Amino acid sequence: MATSYDYAPLYRSSVGFDRIFTLLENAQRARSANDWPPYDIVKNNDDTYTISIAVAGFAQDDLDITFQSNLLTVTGKKQETPADGYLHRGIAGRPFEHRFELADHVRVNGADLNSGLLSIELVREIPEALKPRKISIQSTPALTSTAPAQIEAQKAA
Repeated sequence: MATSYDYAPLYRSSVGFDRIFTLLENAQRARSANDWPPYDIVKNNDDTYTISIAVAGFAQDDLDITFQSNLLTVTGKKQETPADGYLHRGIAGRPFEHRFELADHVRVNGADLNSGLLSIELVREIPEALKPRKISIQSTPALTSTAPAQIEAQKAA
């Protein structure tokens, strides 16, 4: 049983978080019981990630990886093979599509197919303009001020 959340109160009390709420709503809707083929998402360190998808039986030509506007899409479609001679067909080869929403500044660094696992390397690269930077504090010479006693002496003269 899926639980649905209403994000309307959050829209009323926040500004600029529209994308986050949209992501949450899409994640609720898109979550299906069909998570085939299985996959892992691993955080290697602060700025690198790996998505591994079990694609046994799929060749490199049967897989397609697309990255556009923070959306990584992995699709697989096997060539149809004749069913002649099979007594049992237990290795799934049905088409699939997985979609992954990536954060800003996360890009695909490469992909590798090895031993039935498709590994996609991701890296977060924050532009220099957005990285925290140290601001140096300038010390300016104090303004020369005349002491009040000197001001009074100047007025009297």
